Amino acid sequence: MEILRAGTDDVKGILELLLQVNNVHAEGRPDLFVKGERKYSESELRALLQDDGRPVFVAKEGGEVVGYCFCVIERYSGGNMVERTTLYIDDLCVREGFRGNHIGSRLYEHALAFAKSIGCHNVTLNVWECNEPARRFYDSMGLKPYKTSMEIIL
Repeated sequence: MEILRAGTDDVKGILELLLQVNNVHAEGRPDLFVKGERKYSESELRALLQDDGRPVFVAKEGGEVVGYCFCVIERYSGGNMVERTTLYIDDLCVREGFRGNHIGSRLYEHALAFAKSIGCHNVTLNVWECNEPARRFYDSMGLKPYKTSMEIIL
């Protein structure tokens, strides 16, 4: 297996995974996610893959995309916040049937190494409360909560 920066030849495989991850969220929060949809259209994904501020990494086995990690480089300065650069993991997914083979941990470790190489202070992400397997995975990777989002449905 290899992990590398995603290119346009990876679009089809990434789109398939975007559908899988969206459907997990749609099952857990049908009030927020539309089953059968994706976070990005093909054209949006192609444009995103050209954005150096939003690197996407893919895990490939035999040329097939079996996982991805969408990242966003965030820079903070001014106001009451300490100046810093953060790597935000926007989405991490491993293809069904390939889970349990440490692909997710290798993608996460790749993103961590990338963050260190560009001088990031930290790596952050959000995890939906309805996605308990993802929460367990991130706990096992050593991530700790640093803020909590709360809601009331009206």
